[in-house]
Formats: sequence, C-alpha cells, structure tokens
Amino acid sequence: MPITIHPNEILETIRMVQAENLDIRTITMGISLRNCAAESGKRVADKVYERIVSKAERLVAVGEEIQQQFGVPIINKRISVTPVSLVGGINTHKDFLLVARAMDKAAAEVGVNFIGGFSALVHKGATPEEEVLMRSIPEALAETERVCSSVNIASTKAGINMDAVAFMGKVIKDAAYMTRDRDSIGCAKLVVFCNVPEDNPFMAGAFHGVGEPDVVINVGVSGPGVVLRAVEKLPNVDFGTLAETVKKTAFKITRMGELVGRTASEKLNVPFGIVDLSLAPTPAPGDSVAQILEAFGLERCGTHGTTAALAMLNDAVKKGGSMASSYVGGLSGAFIPVSEDAGMIRSVEDGALSIDKLEAMTCVCSVGLDMIAVPGDTPVETLSAIIADEAAIGMINGKTTAVRVIPAWGKTTGDHVNFGGLLGSAPVMKLNQYGSTAFVKRGGRIPAPIQALTN
Repeated sequence: MPITIHPNEILETIRMVQAENLDIRTITMGISLRNCAAESGKRVADKVYERIVSKAERLVAVGEEIQQQFGVPIINKRISVTPVSLVGGINTHKDFLLVARAMDKAAAEVGVNFIGGFSALVHKGATPEEEVLMRSIPEALAETERVCSSVNIASTKAGINMDAVAFMGKVIKDAAYMTRDRDSIGCAKLVVFCNVPEDNPFMAGAFHGVGEPDVVINVGVSGPGVVLRAVEKLPNVDFGTLAETVKKTAFKITRMGELVGRTASEKLNVPFGIVDLSLAPTPAPGDSVAQILEAFGLERCGTHGTTAALAMLNDAVKKGGSMASSYVGGLSGAFIPVSEDAGMIRSVEDGALSIDKLEAMTCVCSVGLDMIAVPGDTPVETLSAIIADEAAIGMINGKTTAVRVIPAWGKTTGDHVNFGGLLGSAPVMKLNQYGSTAFVKRGGRIPAPIQALTN
C-alpha cells in the first residue's frame, strides 16, 4: 500500500530531525528459526548462524541507504529470532550455549548491535528444554556481547507462573554476578515479561513470535524530543489542548516510521510488520520522557500528579500514532527506563522518584520497571517479588508489563552503574527492606483473573 507524503510534511520532518532529536529508534528484522532443527546442537547452531547471516546480510546497508535517502537518523538495526527454546534439536546446557554463540557471531557478521530471542514462554509451565534454557541465560549473556534474552512468566489468560518467577529471581542474580566486572550488564540484556507481544522491535525483549511470517521488518520510532518541544510551546493551555497537540505530533512521528518501515520492506523484499508507537528516550539532553512530564507542569518527575500526566501522554501518543499507520503493534506507548532517560536519572538523584512511584507509573504506560539498578546484595526472593508485582499489574489490566532490573554487584544505594551508549547510566535505587521470602517460596501458579474467561 503506497503512502503519500505532502511537501510540508517533509519540511517539518527536516526541522524535527535538526532541532528536536527526531529519529527512528530501530529497524528490526524478525527471522524464523523453525527450520533450523537438526540432529545435534552443533548442527543447529551452524544452521542458526547460516540462516541469520543469509537473511540479514543487507539489513545494515539498507538502513544506512534509507537514512541517506530521507535524511532521518536510524539509530539501530537489529535482529529478533524465534524463541530459542522452541527450536528443535537442542536440549542441553551446552547446546543452548552453542546457539547463543552462533547468534552472537551472526549478529557481529551482519553488523547489528543486538540480537534478541534467547527466550522462552513459560507463563503456564515450562518444558524440560525451557528449564535448561533459563538455567543457561546467565552464562549466555556473560559470554556474548550482542545476545539478548527474555522470558514470559505470566499472562492474563494463564495467570502468573510463580515457580518461574522464583527461578528468574535467581537467574537475574546469577547474571549480575557473572558480569560483575562490567556493572552487571548481563541484567541489562534480560527482560521478564507478562503478556509479552510477539512483534516487539525493542531490545532486550524482542523475539520473533510463532505467529509471524518467515521474515518480517518491524520499526520502532522514538521522538520524545519532538513531543517535548511541542509541549514547551504551550505552558498555559488546558489538558484538552495539550492532548490534541501530543496527538498531532505523534501522528507526524509515526508517519516517518511508517515510511521508513515500508521502504525497508521493499528494498529487502521482506514483508512489512508493524510500527511500534513508543516514545523511546535516550540519555541525550532534551530526549527525555521525564522532561515531557515536567513540561506538563510538574516540578520534578515522580512527584504527585506524575501518574496522571503519564497516562494522558501515553493515551495521546497512541491515538495520534494509530491514525498514521494501519499496522501498529509491539509495546506502543511511553517508555520509562531510568538509565536511558536523563530526566529520570536526575529525578532519582534528587529523591523525587522512587521504585514505588515507578511501579505505579507502569500501570498506565508501556514496558514496566525498566533499567533500574538496585543494591547488589538484594535477596533473590526480593527480585522475584518485584517481578511478581509487575506481572500482577499486567495480568489484571490485560497489558504488557516487564521487569529489567539490575542488582549491581558490589554496589549499594547511591552508587552508580554506567553502561555507556543507549543503555546509559543509573543511580542504585533503594528497595523496601522487608522480606518476601515466604510469599515467593509458596510456588505454583497464581490463577488467571476472571476477565480471562472471554471465549
């Protein structure tokens, strides 16, 4: 389906790129690995490498070509693959590590910075293969540079798999220890989901869902800077006018994403999937979701009123973006990672933003507790309880939520972790000091809520 761009839209886009940090956050190629099953782990790993390289060999070059063609920065070109636990022929710890290394090698070969899909879906229970994959996650993330991992432990239909929740607390702790010489960066490449979307182009949670085509192109837009500039021009208008302005701005941002996605699809001869409407911040000044909320009238992100402001922002972005594209998917909304947002970092350092307020904010926006550094001596059961709380929000509200938390090994409240690049840096946040051990150790599955019975 061709789309028509008016000359005025082009001029406005140039202004947004030059002055307001507009960019395309990522073009992500999803690749099915369902035909990589083989008689041995070594053969599976070889087939995984060959398939990724053959399908994505032109991805980076085409992304750079489109960047030159439209003059819009495309920050990341990435790959997602079928959840590795679903690929037949791999059963042992050694097998899964072989595949992780093959993914890392293929990602390096084609020039992408991250590849997602070292993943499992265990919201109702885990197969033996999925249990082995989960055990291998810390070592896989420590040994590789580009591989990202995710595990879905809950859904509105199935409830919360508390055995998996308890296990993932240990996986996160082990990942932190095995990358302790790099501020526990392994945890920055690991997401625990409830209601995971199968077409998410954003790392670390991206994977190629079982309902997707053989290969597909998904696009994630960014644009907090553009929205911030628009809001800053309206210091005294009412919320109706403010929401209308955000909607119109989101429409323009998403049109750019739609154009880039369809162009990449044509050039690569791969079906176009979705545009993810998310406002995805970066550590760069002026490219912050927190600063948008403060431009609404809050003295500091995290104070009373922040949840209401975020709810309005998230809804307006979705309304405007959905008018610009017929295929919207992924996470779609406002991201609120701490380490990747300069305004969030400042709010934590100023004492305005706590983990409890962040949890409340996740009730009305995308993703969840994202890129939050906590003390390295945090008990495993506390990490699991944080996952359970966030999964409960997603399960009850029928939305995606996730946890990407980093127990920074050897560090305590007030210290900092620094990952560089888009992963940014973050102060180590204080957690509730009271335990949750007996709660987490009950095990079993928290039943699905009554709204699951919709068939």
